[in-house]
Amino acid sequence: MDISDRSSAIPLLCPIPVHPALGVIEEVHGPVIDIFCNRLPPLHQALYVCLDNERYIFEVHRHLDESRVRAIALHRTSGLRRLMPVFDTGGPLQIPVTAACLGRLLDIFGNPLDGGPPLNTQEYRPIVTTPSPLSEAENTSEVLRTGIKVIDLLCPFVRGGKTGLFGGAGVGKTVLIMEFMNAIIRLHHGASVFAGVGERIREGHELWHDMQDSGVMPRTLMVFGQMDESPGVRFRIGLSALTYAEYLRDHVAKEVLFLMDNAFRFVQAGSELSGLLGRMPATVGYQPTLLSEVAELQERISSNHSGSITAVEAVYVPADDMTDPAVGAILAHLDTTVILSRNQAAKGIYPAVDPLASGSRMMDRVTVGERHSRVAQTVREHLARYRELEDIIAMLGLEALSEVDRQTVLRARLLERYLTQPFFVVAEHTGIAGISVPLETTLKDCEDFISGKYDDLPEERCYMRGGMRDGI
Repeated sequence: MDISDRSSAIPLLCPIPVHPALGVIEEVHGPVIDIFCNRLPPLHQALYVCLDNERYIFEVHRHLDESRVRAIALHRTSGLRRLMPVFDTGGPLQIPVTAACLGRLLDIFGNPLDGGPPLNTQEYRPIVTTPSPLSEAENTSEVLRTGIKVIDLLCPFVRGGKTGLFGGAGVGKTVLIMEFMNAIIRLHHGASVFAGVGERIREGHELWHDMQDSGVMPRTLMVFGQMDESPGVRFRIGLSALTYAEYLRDHVAKEVLFLMDNAFRFVQAGSELSGLLGRMPATVGYQPTLLSEVAELQERISSNHSGSITAVEAVYVPADDMTDPAVGAILAHLDTTVILSRNQAAKGIYPAVDPLASGSRMMDRVTVGERHSRVAQTVREHLARYRELEDIIAMLGLEALSEVDRQTVLRARLLERYLTQPFFVVAEHTGIAGISVPLETTLKDCEDFISGKYDDLPEERCYMRGGMRDGI
Protein backbone atom coordinates (compact mmCIF):
# COMPACT_ATOMS: atom_id res chain seq x y z
CA MET A 1 0.00 0.00 0.00
CA ASP A 2 1.47 3.35 -1.05
CA ILE A 3 0.83 6.03 1.55
CA SER A 4 2.00 8.91 -0.62
CA ASP A 5 -0.50 8.06 -3.36
CA ARG A 6 -3.37 7.87 -0.88
CA SER A 7 -2.46 11.10 0.90
CA SER A 8 -2.17 13.09 -2.30
CA ALA A 9 -5.65 11.95 -3.37
CA ILE A 10 -7.31 13.75 -0.48
CA PRO A 11 -7.14 17.56 -0.30
CA LEU A 12 -6.07 18.87 3.08
CA LEU A 13 -8.74 20.85 4.90
CA CYS A 14 -6.19 22.68 7.09
CA PRO A 15 -4.70 25.64 5.20
CA ILE A 16 -1.10 24.78 6.18
CA PRO A 17 -0.21 21.33 7.55
CA VAL A 18 2.04 21.85 10.56
CA HIS A 19 3.36 18.28 10.79
CA PRO A 20 4.31 15.70 8.13
CA ALA A 21 1.62 13.20 7.08
CA LEU A 22 1.87 9.98 9.02
CA GLY A 23 -0.69 7.95 7.11
CA VAL A 24 -4.37 7.75 6.22
CA ILE A 25 -7.59 6.66 7.90
CA GLU A 26 -8.38 3.08 6.96
CA GLU A 27 -11.58 2.44 8.96
CA VAL A 28 -13.89 4.34 11.31
CA HIS A 29 -15.95 2.43 13.88
CA GLY A 30 -17.61 5.02 16.11
CA PRO A 31 -14.83 6.54 18.23
CA VAL A 32 -12.34 3.85 17.07
CA ILE A 33 -10.09 4.82 14.16
CA ASP A 34 -7.84 2.36 12.32
CA ILE A 35 -4.93 4.14 10.63
CA PHE A 36 -2.54 2.85 7.97
CA CYS A 37 0.88 4.37 8.72
CA ASN A 38 4.15 4.74 6.87
CA ARG A 39 5.83 4.53 10.28
CA LEU A 40 4.39 3.32 13.57
CA PRO A 41 3.82 6.02 16.19
CA PRO A 42 4.36 5.05 19.84
CA LEU A 43 1.44 4.27 22.13
CA HIS A 44 -0.36 7.32 23.56
CA GLN A 45 0.90 9.46 20.67
CA ALA A 46 -1.49 12.26 19.68
CA LEU A 47 -2.44 12.25 15.99
CA TYR A 48 -4.87 14.49 14.14
CA VAL A 49 -6.78 15.09 10.93
CA CYS A 50 -7.91 18.42 9.56
CA LEU A 51 -11.65 18.84 9.07
CA ASP A 52 -13.39 22.17 8.49
CA ASN A 53 -10.17 23.96 9.47
CA GLU A 54 -10.19 22.24 12.86
CA ARG A 55 -8.03 19.51 14.30
CA TYR A 56 -9.69 16.26 15.26
CA ILE A 57 -7.31 14.58 17.69
CA PHE A 58 -6.80 10.83 18.13
CA GLU A 59 -4.77 8.95 20.74
CA VAL A 60 -2.96 5.75 19.76
CA HIS A 61 -3.94 2.83 22.00
CA ARG A 62 -2.98 -0.30 20.04
CA HIS A 63 -0.57 -1.53 17.36
CA LEU A 64 -2.50 -3.90 15.11
CA ASP A 65 0.46 -4.97 12.92
CA GLU A 66 3.65 -3.49 11.46
CA SER A 67 1.81 -0.78 9.53
CA ARG A 68 -1.57 -0.23 11.26
CA VAL A 69 -2.57 1.31 14.58
CA ARG A 70 -5.87 1.64 16.38
CA ALA A 71 -6.62 5.01 17.95
CA ILE A 72 -9.45 6.53 19.94
CA ALA A 73 -10.94 9.83 18.76
CA LEU A 74 -11.13 12.62 21.32
CA HIS A 75 -13.72 14.43 19.20
CA ARG A 76 -16.94 13.38 17.54
CA THR A 77 -16.20 11.35 14.44
CA SER A 78 -18.99 12.79 12.28
CA GLY A 79 -17.47 13.87 8.97
CA LEU A 80 -14.45 11.59 9.08
CA ARG A 81 -13.96 9.24 6.16
CA ARG A 82 -11.51 6.73 4.74
CA LEU A 83 -8.28 7.93 3.09
CA MET A 84 -8.20 11.21 5.03
CA PRO A 85 -4.53 12.08 5.74
CA VAL A 86 -3.45 11.75 9.36
CA PHE A 87 -0.72 13.91 10.88
CA ASP A 88 1.56 13.37 13.86
CA THR A 89 1.80 16.01 16.61
CA GLY A 90 5.17 14.61 17.64
CA GLY A 91 4.19 13.62 21.16
CA PRO A 92 1.34 12.81 23.53
CA LEU A 93 -1.59 15.16 24.02
CA GLN A 94 -0.39 18.44 25.57
CA ILE A 95 -2.39 21.19 27.24
CA PRO A 96 -1.59 24.88 27.92
CA VAL A 97 -0.71 25.63 31.54
CA THR A 98 -0.61 29.01 33.27
CA ALA A 99 -1.46 30.54 36.63
CA ALA A 100 -4.29 32.38 34.84
CA CYS A 101 -6.19 29.07 34.58
CA LEU A 102 -7.66 29.69 38.04
CA GLY A 103 -11.25 30.83 37.85
CA ARG A 104 -11.72 29.18 34.47
CA LEU A 105 -13.86 26.36 33.06
CA LEU A 106 -11.92 24.27 30.51
CA ASP A 107 -12.22 21.12 28.41
CA ILE A 108 -9.72 18.26 28.07
CA PHE A 109 -7.59 20.29 25.61
CA GLY A 110 -7.43 23.41 27.79
CA ASN A 111 -9.97 25.24 25.61
CA PRO A 112 -12.42 27.54 27.43
CA LEU A 113 -15.98 26.36 28.09
CA ASP A 114 -16.96 29.51 30.00
CA GLY A 115 -17.09 31.87 27.02
CA GLY A 116 -13.84 33.54 28.07
CA PRO A 117 -10.66 34.04 26.02
CA PRO A 118 -8.22 31.17 25.42
CA LEU A 119 -5.40 30.71 27.91
CA ASN A 120 -2.54 33.03 26.94
CA THR A 121 0.62 30.99 27.45
CA GLN A 122 3.49 29.39 25.57
CA GLU A 123 3.98 26.60 28.14
CA TYR A 124 2.47 23.19 27.46
CA ARG A 125 2.57 19.94 29.44
CA PRO A 126 1.75 16.38 28.34
CA ILE A 127 -1.18 14.80 30.17
CA VAL A 128 0.35 11.30 30.00
CA THR A 129 3.56 11.30 32.00
CA THR A 130 5.25 9.49 34.86
CA PRO A 131 4.67 10.39 38.53
CA SER A 132 7.23 12.40 40.48
CA PRO A 133 10.40 10.37 41.15
CA LEU A 134 10.43 8.49 44.43
CA SER A 135 13.44 10.54 45.55
CA GLU A 136 11.37 13.77 45.29
CA ALA A 137 8.27 12.45 47.06
CA GLU A 138 7.37 13.97 50.42
CA ASN A 139 6.00 12.06 53.39
CA THR A 140 2.22 12.25 53.84
CA SER A 141 1.82 11.83 57.57
CA GLU A 142 0.28 15.19 58.40
CA VAL A 143 -3.42 15.81 59.01
CA LEU A 144 -5.15 18.39 56.81
CA ARG A 145 -7.74 20.29 58.83
CA THR A 146 -11.02 21.08 57.09
CA GLY A 147 -13.03 22.75 59.85
CA ILE A 148 -15.75 20.10 59.36
CA LYS A 149 -16.37 18.46 62.75
CA VAL A 150 -17.23 14.91 61.76
CA ILE A 151 -14.38 14.73 59.22
CA ASP A 152 -11.66 16.15 61.47
CA LEU A 153 -12.78 14.04 64.43
CA LEU A 154 -13.45 10.59 62.94
CA CYS A 155 -11.87 10.39 59.47
CA PRO A 156 -9.23 13.14 59.14
CA PHE A 157 -7.80 13.96 55.75
CA VAL A 158 -4.16 13.29 54.97
CA ARG A 159 -2.23 16.24 53.56
CA GLY A 160 -1.08 15.00 50.18
CA GLY A 161 -3.23 11.88 50.51
CA LYS A 162 -6.30 10.51 48.80
CA THR A 163 -9.84 10.43 50.13
CA GLY A 164 -12.74 8.47 48.67
CA LEU A 165 -16.23 9.90 49.06
CA PHE A 166 -18.69 7.03 48.61
CA GLY A 167 -22.32 7.98 48.17
CA GLY A 168 -25.35 7.90 45.90
CA ALA A 169 -27.50 10.69 44.54
CA GLY A 170 -29.10 13.14 46.93
CA VAL A 171 -26.94 12.55 50.02
CA GLY A 172 -24.99 15.82 49.82
CA LYS A 173 -21.92 14.67 47.92
CA THR A 174 -21.59 17.79 45.75
CA VAL A 175 -22.16 20.13 48.68
CA LEU A 176 -19.46 18.35 50.67
CA ILE A 177 -17.04 18.60 47.75
CA MET A 178 -17.71 22.33 47.43
CA GLU A 179 -17.17 22.81 51.17
CA PHE A 180 -13.80 21.04 50.92
CA MET A 181 -12.84 23.53 48.22
CA ASN A 182 -13.94 26.40 50.42
CA ALA A 183 -11.93 25.04 53.37
CA ILE A 184 -8.70 24.67 51.38
CA ILE A 185 -9.03 28.18 49.98
CA ARG A 186 -10.06 29.81 53.28
CA LEU A 187 -7.93 27.90 55.81
CA HIS A 188 -4.86 27.04 53.76
CA HIS A 189 -4.91 29.74 51.03
CA GLY A 190 -4.58 27.02 48.43
CA ALA A 191 -6.18 26.27 45.08
CA SER A 192 -8.68 23.68 43.89
CA VAL A 193 -8.96 21.71 40.66
CA PHE A 194 -12.28 20.01 39.89
CA ALA A 195 -12.38 17.19 37.34
CA GLY A 196 -15.88 16.49 36.04
CA VAL A 197 -15.65 12.97 34.58
CA GLY A 198 -18.69 12.18 32.47
CA GLU A 199 -20.54 15.11 34.06
CA ARG A 200 -24.11 15.84 32.99
CA ILE A 201 -24.27 19.29 31.43
CA ARG A 202 -27.05 20.30 33.86
CA GLU A 203 -24.95 19.28 36.87
CA GLY A 204 -21.86 20.99 35.51
CA HIS A 205 -23.76 24.22 34.85
CA GLU A 206 -25.30 24.24 38.32
CA LEU A 207 -21.99 23.46 40.00
CA TRP A 208 -20.19 26.19 38.10
CA HIS A 209 -22.77 28.81 39.12
CA ASP A 210 -22.92 27.55 42.72
CA MET A 211 -19.16 27.96 43.01
CA GLN A 212 -19.37 31.47 41.63
CA ASP A 213 -22.13 32.34 44.10
CA SER A 214 -20.20 30.88 47.05
CA GLY A 215 -17.05 32.82 46.18
CA VAL A 216 -14.68 29.86 45.68
CA MET A 217 -14.39 30.12 41.89
CA PRO A 218 -11.50 32.68 41.76
CA ARG A 219 -9.17 30.05 43.30
CA THR A 220 -10.70 27.09 41.46
CA LEU A 221 -10.15 25.51 38.06
CA MET A 222 -12.86 23.29 36.60
CA VAL A 223 -12.07 20.78 33.83
CA PHE A 224 -15.07 19.00 32.30
CA GLY A 225 -15.38 15.94 30.10
CA GLN A 226 -19.12 15.75 29.54
CA MET A 227 -21.26 12.63 29.44
CA ASP A 228 -22.00 12.90 25.70
CA GLU A 229 -18.34 13.09 24.69
CA SER A 230 -16.09 10.33 23.42
CA PRO A 231 -15.07 7.63 25.95
CA GLY A 232 -11.51 8.74 25.21
CA VAL A 233 -12.33 12.17 26.68
CA ARG A 234 -13.97 10.68 29.76
CA PHE A 235 -10.99 8.36 30.20
CA ARG A 236 -8.37 11.14 29.92
CA ILE A 237 -10.14 14.10 31.54
CA GLY A 238 -8.83 13.09 34.98
CA LEU A 239 -5.22 13.14 33.73
CA SER A 240 -5.80 16.52 32.07
CA ALA A 241 -7.12 18.02 35.32
CA LEU A 242 -4.31 16.37 37.29
CA THR A 243 -1.74 17.97 34.98
CA TYR A 244 -3.17 21.37 35.93
CA ALA A 245 -3.07 20.38 39.62
CA GLU A 246 0.62 19.45 39.29
CA TYR A 247 1.37 22.80 37.64
CA LEU A 248 -0.47 24.73 40.37
CA ARG A 249 1.34 22.72 43.06
CA ASP A 250 4.73 23.53 41.55
CA HIS A 251 4.17 27.20 40.70
CA VAL A 252 1.12 28.75 42.39
CA ALA A 253 -0.07 27.21 45.67
CA LYS A 254 1.45 25.03 48.37
CA GLU A 255 -1.90 23.34 48.96
CA VAL A 256 -3.86 22.02 45.99
CA LEU A 257 -7.15 20.19 46.41
CA PHE A 258 -7.90 17.84 43.52
CA LEU A 259 -11.53 16.76 43.27
CA MET A 260 -12.92 14.14 40.90
CA ASP A 261 -16.57 13.47 40.29
CA ASN A 262 -16.90 10.63 39.52
CA ALA A 263 -14.02 8.17 39.75
CA PHE A 264 -16.33 5.29 38.83
CA ARG A 265 -17.14 6.95 35.50
CA PHE A 266 -13.40 6.96 34.78
CA VAL A 267 -13.41 3.17 35.27
CA GLN A 268 -16.52 2.87 33.09
CA ALA A 269 -14.86 4.85 30.29
CA GLY A 270 -11.83 2.53 30.50
CA SER A 271 -14.11 -0.49 30.27
CA GLU A 272 -15.86 0.98 27.22
CA LEU A 273 -12.50 1.67 25.55
CA SER A 274 -11.28 -1.82 26.34
CA GLY A 275 -14.24 -3.34 24.52
CA LEU A 276 -13.81 -1.00 21.54
CA LEU A 277 -10.14 -1.93 21.30
CA GLY A 278 -11.02 -5.63 21.16
CA ARG A 279 -9.75 -6.80 24.55
CA MET A 280 -11.42 -9.71 26.29
CA PRO A 281 -13.26 -8.65 29.46
CA ALA A 282 -12.04 -9.86 32.85
CA THR A 283 -13.71 -10.07 36.28
CA VAL A 284 -17.41 -9.02 36.28
CA GLY A 285 -16.94 -7.68 32.74
CA TYR A 286 -14.34 -5.07 33.65
CA GLN A 287 -11.28 -4.44 31.50
CA PRO A 288 -8.22 -6.65 32.16
CA THR A 289 -6.18 -3.46 32.60
CA LEU A 290 -8.38 -2.14 35.42
CA LEU A 291 -5.73 -2.14 38.16
CA SER A 292 -3.03 -0.53 36.04
CA GLU A 293 -5.36 2.17 34.69
CA VAL A 294 -6.51 3.14 38.17
CA ALA A 295 -2.90 3.14 39.40
CA GLU A 296 -1.81 5.33 36.46
CA LEU A 297 -4.16 8.04 37.69
CA GLN A 298 -3.80 7.59 41.44
CA GLU A 299 0.00 7.49 41.54
CA ARG A 300 0.16 10.93 39.91
CA ILE A 301 -1.49 12.37 43.03
CA SER A 302 1.61 13.07 45.10
CA SER A 303 3.49 15.64 47.15
CA ASN A 304 6.97 17.03 46.59
CA HIS A 305 9.15 19.82 47.94
CA SER A 306 6.99 22.42 46.12
CA GLY A 307 3.68 21.49 47.76
CA SER A 308 1.04 18.84 48.08
CA ILE A 309 -1.97 17.59 46.13
CA THR A 310 -4.78 16.32 48.34
CA ALA A 311 -7.37 14.33 46.40
CA VAL A 312 -11.06 13.90 47.18
CA GLU A 313 -12.74 11.50 44.78
CA ALA A 314 -16.43 10.78 44.61
CA VAL A 315 -16.96 7.07 43.97
CA TYR A 316 -20.23 5.46 42.95
CA VAL A 317 -20.73 1.99 44.43
CA PRO A 318 -22.63 -0.33 42.03
CA ALA A 319 -25.57 -1.95 43.84
CA ASP A 320 -24.00 -0.80 47.15
CA ASP A 321 -21.46 -3.61 46.76
CA MET A 322 -18.16 -2.54 48.31
CA THR A 323 -16.55 -5.74 46.99
CA ASP A 324 -17.04 -4.65 43.36
CA PRO A 325 -13.69 -4.91 41.50
CA ALA A 326 -13.77 -1.23 40.46
CA VAL A 327 -14.43 -0.09 44.02
CA GLY A 328 -11.73 -2.42 45.32
CA ALA A 329 -9.19 -1.10 42.81
CA ILE A 330 -9.84 2.48 43.96
CA LEU A 331 -9.93 1.58 47.67
CA ALA A 332 -6.42 0.14 47.45
CA HIS A 333 -5.04 3.66 46.87
CA LEU A 334 -7.03 5.60 49.47
CA ASP A 335 -5.87 6.97 52.80
CA THR A 336 -9.31 8.04 54.02
CA THR A 337 -12.74 6.56 53.30
CA VAL A 338 -15.84 8.71 53.84
CA ILE A 339 -19.14 6.85 53.47
CA LEU A 340 -22.24 9.00 52.96
CA SER A 341 -25.34 7.27 54.28
CA ARG A 342 -28.85 7.68 52.93
CA ASN A 343 -30.18 6.82 56.40
CA GLN A 344 -28.28 9.76 57.88
CA ALA A 345 -29.60 12.08 55.18
CA ALA A 346 -33.17 10.83 55.80
CA LYS A 347 -32.83 11.86 59.45
CA GLY A 348 -31.63 15.33 58.44
CA ILE A 349 -28.07 14.67 59.59
CA TYR A 350 -25.85 16.74 57.27
CA PRO A 351 -23.13 16.14 56.32
CA ALA A 352 -24.59 12.63 56.02
CA VAL A 353 -21.33 10.88 56.98
CA ASP A 354 -21.69 7.38 58.42
CA PRO A 355 -19.40 7.70 61.47
CA LEU A 356 -18.99 3.94 61.90
CA ALA A 357 -18.27 2.94 58.29
CA SER A 358 -15.90 5.86 57.59
CA GLY A 359 -12.26 5.82 58.61
CA SER A 360 -8.73 7.06 58.02
CA ARG A 361 -5.24 5.63 58.26
CA MET A 362 -4.34 8.71 60.34
CA MET A 363 -6.52 7.55 63.22
CA ASP A 364 -3.82 6.22 65.52
CA ARG A 365 -2.29 7.55 68.71
CA VAL A 366 1.09 8.27 67.15
CA THR A 367 -0.29 10.50 64.37
CA VAL A 368 -3.25 12.34 65.90
CA GLY A 369 -2.25 12.10 69.57
CA GLU A 370 -3.57 10.23 72.59
CA ARG A 371 -6.42 12.63 73.32
CA HIS A 372 -7.83 12.77 69.78
CA SER A 373 -7.64 8.98 69.43
CA ARG A 374 -9.36 8.41 72.77
CA VAL A 375 -12.19 10.88 72.14
CA ALA A 376 -12.84 9.56 68.62
CA GLN A 377 -12.92 5.97 69.88
CA THR A 378 -15.35 6.82 72.68
CA VAL A 379 -17.65 8.70 70.29
CA ARG A 380 -17.67 5.70 67.95
CA GLU A 381 -18.49 3.37 70.86
CA HIS A 382 -21.49 5.50 71.88
CA LEU A 383 -22.80 5.71 68.30
CA ALA A 384 -22.24 1.98 67.73
CA ARG A 385 -24.14 1.06 70.89
CA TYR A 386 -27.00 3.37 69.88
CA ARG A 387 -27.19 1.66 66.48
CA GLU A 388 -27.32 -1.77 68.14
CA LEU A 389 -30.23 -0.67 70.33
CA GLU A 390 -32.28 1.12 67.66
CA ASP A 391 -34.45 -1.92 66.87
CA ILE A 392 -35.19 -2.53 70.54
CA ILE A 393 -36.09 1.13 71.03
CA ALA A 394 -38.39 1.05 67.99
CA MET A 395 -40.25 -2.03 69.27
CA LEU A 396 -40.27 -1.63 73.05
CA GLY A 397 -39.42 1.99 73.66
CA LEU A 398 -36.54 3.66 75.50
CA GLU A 399 -37.96 2.54 78.86
CA ALA A 400 -37.05 -1.09 78.09
CA LEU A 401 -33.34 -0.29 78.27
CA SER A 402 -31.13 -0.37 81.32
CA GLU A 403 -30.11 2.89 82.96
CA VAL A 404 -26.60 2.65 81.47
CA ASP A 405 -27.94 2.03 77.95
CA ARG A 406 -30.46 4.87 78.26
CA GLN A 407 -27.64 7.22 79.20
CA THR A 408 -25.52 5.96 76.30
CA VAL A 409 -28.39 6.43 73.83
CA LEU A 410 -29.10 9.93 75.12
CA ARG A 411 -25.50 11.02 74.71
CA ALA A 412 -25.18 9.30 71.31
CA ARG A 413 -28.22 11.19 70.02
CA LEU A 414 -26.73 14.47 71.27
CA LEU A 415 -23.40 13.64 69.62
CA GLU A 416 -25.11 12.67 66.36
CA ARG A 417 -26.80 16.06 66.17
CA TYR A 418 -23.70 17.89 67.32
CA LEU A 419 -21.74 16.45 64.39
CA THR A 420 -24.06 18.25 61.95
CA GLN A 421 -22.78 21.55 60.65
CA PRO A 422 -23.95 24.48 58.49
CA PHE A 423 -21.79 24.95 55.39
CA PHE A 424 -20.56 28.16 53.82
CA VAL A 425 -21.38 27.11 50.27
CA VAL A 426 -25.11 26.61 50.92
CA ALA A 427 -25.64 29.52 53.32
CA GLU A 428 -27.74 31.36 50.72
CA HIS A 429 -30.12 28.38 50.43
CA THR A 430 -30.38 27.45 54.12
CA GLY A 431 -30.31 30.91 55.64
CA ILE A 432 -27.77 29.64 58.21
CA ALA A 433 -24.30 31.15 58.15
CA GLY A 434 -21.50 28.67 57.51
CA ILE A 435 -19.22 27.74 60.41
CA SER A 436 -15.69 26.35 60.55
CA VAL A 437 -14.92 24.56 63.82
CA PRO A 438 -11.33 24.07 65.05
CA LEU A 439 -10.43 20.54 66.08
CA GLU A 440 -9.66 21.63 69.65
CA THR A 441 -13.23 22.92 70.03
CA THR A 442 -14.66 19.67 68.66
CA LEU A 443 -12.58 17.55 71.05
CA LYS A 444 -13.54 19.63 74.08
CA ASP A 445 -17.23 19.55 73.21
CA CYS A 446 -17.22 15.78 72.66
CA GLU A 447 -15.48 15.27 76.01
CA ASP A 448 -18.23 17.33 77.64
CA PHE A 449 -20.96 15.29 75.92
CA ILE A 450 -19.36 12.03 77.04
CA SER A 451 -18.92 13.23 80.62
CA GLY A 452 -22.61 14.17 80.84
CA LYS A 453 -22.26 17.94 80.96
CA TYR A 454 -25.00 18.44 78.34
CA ASP A 455 -27.32 15.58 79.37
CA ASP A 456 -30.13 18.03 80.18
CA LEU A 457 -29.76 19.99 76.94
CA PRO A 458 -32.55 19.51 74.34
CA GLU A 459 -31.35 17.74 71.20
CA GLU A 460 -32.39 20.60 68.93
CA ARG A 461 -29.94 22.88 70.74
CA CYS A 462 -27.07 20.73 69.42
CA TYR A 463 -28.27 20.65 65.82
CA MET A 464 -26.59 22.66 63.03
CA ARG A 465 -24.25 24.75 65.09
CA GLY A 466 -20.52 25.22 65.63
CA GLY A 467 -18.95 24.91 69.06
CA MET A 468 -21.22 24.36 72.07
CA ARG A 469 -19.86 27.47 73.77
CA ASP A 470 -21.11 29.65 70.92
CA GLY A 471 -24.33 31.10 72.22
CA ILE A 472 -24.81 29.00 75.39
